[in-house]
Amino acid sequence: MSTDTIVLIGHGMVGQRFLEELAERGVTARSRVIVLAEEARPAYDRVRLTSYFSGVTPDELSLTPPGFAREHGIELLLSDPAESIDRAARTVTARSGRVIRYDTLVLATGSAPFVPPVEGRDAPGCFVYRTIEDLLAIEEWATSDRTRSGVVVGGGLLGLEAAGALRGLGLDTHIVEFNPRLMPVQVDEGGGAALRRTVEDMGLTVHTGVGGQRIRTRAEDGAVCGMDLSDGSSVDAELVVFSAGVRPRDALARAAGLAVGERGGIAVDAHCVSVSDPAVYAIGECAQAADGRVYGLVAPGYEMAATAARAIAGPDAPEAGFTGADTSTKLKLLGVDVASFGDAHGTADGALEVVYADSRSGVYKKLVIGPDGTLRGGVLVGDADSYGMLRPLTGSVPPAPPEQLVLPAGLAPPTALGPGALPDEAVICSCHNVTKGTIRAAVTDHARTSLPEVKKCTRAGTGCGSCVKVLGQLVNEELAAGGAEIDSGLCGCFAQTRRELYEIVLALRITGFRQLLDGHGREAARGGEGCEICKPAVASIIASLAPSIGAGGHVLDGEQAALQDTNDHFLANIQRNGSYSVVPRVPGGEITPEKLIVIGEVARDFGLYTKITGGQRIDLFGARVDQLPAIWGRLVDAGFESGHAYGKSLRTVKSCVGSTWCRYGVQDSVRMAIDLELRYRGLRSPHKLKSGVSGCARECAEAMGKDFGVIATANGWNLYVGGNGGATPRHADLLAQDLSDAELVRLVDRFLMFYIRTADRLERTSVWLERIEGGLDHVRDVVVHDSLGICAELEALMAAHVAGYRDEWAQVIEDPEKLRRFVSFVNAPDVPDPSVRFVPERGQSKPDLVLLSGPEIPVGGRV
Repeated sequence: MSTDTIVLIGHGMVGQRFLEELAERGVTARSRVIVLAEEARPAYDRVRLTSYFSGVTPDELSLTPPGFAREHGIELLLSDPAESIDRAARTVTARSGRVIRYDTLVLATGSAPFVPPVEGRDAPGCFVYRTIEDLLAIEEWATSDRTRSGVVVGGGLLGLEAAGALRGLGLDTHIVEFNPRLMPVQVDEGGGAALRRTVEDMGLTVHTGVGGQRIRTRAEDGAVCGMDLSDGSSVDAELVVFSAGVRPRDALARAAGLAVGERGGIAVDAHCVSVSDPAVYAIGECAQAADGRVYGLVAPGYEMAATAARAIAGPDAPEAGFTGADTSTKLKLLGVDVASFGDAHGTADGALEVVYADSRSGVYKKLVIGPDGTLRGGVLVGDADSYGMLRPLTGSVPPAPPEQLVLPAGLAPPTALGPGALPDEAVICSCHNVTKGTIRAAVTDHARTSLPEVKKCTRAGTGCGSCVKVLGQLVNEELAAGGAEIDSGLCGCFAQTRRELYEIVLALRITGFRQLLDGHGREAARGGEGCEICKPAVASIIASLAPSIGAGGHVLDGEQAALQDTNDHFLANIQRNGSYSVVPRVPGGEITPEKLIVIGEVARDFGLYTKITGGQRIDLFGARVDQLPAIWGRLVDAGFESGHAYGKSLRTVKSCVGSTWCRYGVQDSVRMAIDLELRYRGLRSPHKLKSGVSGCARECAEAMGKDFGVIATANGWNLYVGGNGGATPRHADLLAQDLSDAELVRLVDRFLMFYIRTADRLERTSVWLERIEGGLDHVRDVVVHDSLGICAELEALMAAHVAGYRDEWAQVIEDPEKLRRFVSFVNAPDVPDPSVRFVPERGQSKPDLVLLSGPEIPVGGRV
């Protein structure tokens, strides 16, 4: 029995989605599927490409689940792209010379960056911004000693992302856009003006209405040294990134005689079948859809992938074809929310505009309304929280006047605008084309009772994530409508939220977990021991309020010790092999030679692996638990304190060298970083806290990727909050600017204590800022303008923390009772753990294994 062969050319985001759709429909079980991929990596998330510069690894960007190809019998040939197609013989020849016969051919070759015909565009130092390899090359060039400035040609979506990347790499960055405004496709003149003001406030230089004319190069090596612009001006730069749009990659199809559109793109019908050959399909950015458009967004590409898979699956899947897609977009570019949807530019007849603009805060909102009151589209810059509700209402009359819909949350009167007002046919998740009706059905018909279950069932919220807030509201509303009680309690032990428990502890001055559980826990939990959720959460609340409520003591005292997780239990981070890390605090990264010598001697004497971290301190790895007191005894004697790398507390305040050394510095960032770190050291919070202080707009301390970041200006300090450089990167938002030293400290005090007071357990400031009602505007009203009248209390709480701070490890070393816990074996406290053995790695020691008995097994092995 012969097996059909499906050949897929290209393995990007759309190609991978096509494979998943085939697998869901059982096609991979009955057909041979071969993938010819150009890159050496399986499909990865190009939408989040820039997050690489925020610490996200290429592996974390991967969209291909481990073992996916093997599980479904898919032959994935990496680094072996197709070179030619013979439609008569139905064969594809790969770069390796391999000739593959196909029954069905699917082209998912994507798009290629458009590089304007600028003289010198091939000079060393010129790059495009499309793949991980492009980013690696840009990073290498940007971090060389010769590179100080960069130019991005293109002010659209990718152009602004590229500019943000260069700025994050410490370069003076220019943006050159041929159109009269940034993001000309997505935003109108007003939105472009608001966006430009915000971008320029970040220290980037914007040139609009001009193009690049010539790349200037150095005589000695031909590398880039600048760019001449079409208006006669010039920019000095050692790096140029072209990000001026994309073009469909249809050369392979053209050579094979397939019809293409006038402006490129393989012409296909509503089922994504080539109009030239019924055996050939095209999906994604390489295809011109039946409506004559080439879609450059991932959501339409996903829909085309599903359409093609349905057609290939056969007559049992007769769903409708692809005739067009929603091109709405919501992004965060350079930390600025930008969204557009529907007829954003008001091109239809009779269009009316409702506009709200606040140039001071960089907010611009416009709704386009038809003569009959229908919502036709909109533009949102600086505040796009309402996007998730407004976009699904496009084409209908909103349940509230449009004048109210553009007002900020604090100014708008209560309205009927909510998820319940949306019709069932409203598309909630545009990435996967999931309607409100489908989400409701997941709850009512498929018994999904939580947001994660609904996401898994429908795929909603698993793409760009912009719909998750509305999705959660819909799930809760549907559960409530069905009579289910929405339990917002912290856990099974407490019906209150973390915020409510914080207020109870503060108001009643509760100093112990048992007192809180027995007095305010659920009836069934009283008299119990608590759980792994509430114990560390309550421990954190009590620790953060200890000086104010009279709790005092140490985190390892009495009942409090039993509440700590593994890391806090030993005041050290446990590593994958069972050993522990030692991280002394180095405020601002400033350290004396004598202290460096002590760290080196400790590492040598205890055989520890040492690493300088991105937070400007030195980590020591591989310590046994029984060695920790001896190690810390020497460090404390040398003047070191606990770096709290183990706690949900302040980690570091990173700094550049500032005005003391740097020729660009305008303020003493090192002094400020040290002051802030010493002020907030040991401050327990819902999640870890990181900070940075940059001495100028070059932003070398990466302050805008921190929970609170400070950037120097000629007039003082700018304070940014809510940043996160982790797996879900978020640029911090500007809270206040041109602050004096005293004003800065006062606002940071208030911000941190308000976050600690109102955040959920394990909630980073970035997530909290997007979740809290009113978002940044509300936080600014509370922290800067004291709208709730609680700033004096917040300042008092912080003052109590500062006055009550004691170094945790110094207290442990002075307390024989606490020292008793640091043993490998309780019944043999003086015997070192014999199971930890060390092998040299890179000239240093590294734990090889942790076994009680048996043969040696390398890290990662199994017994």
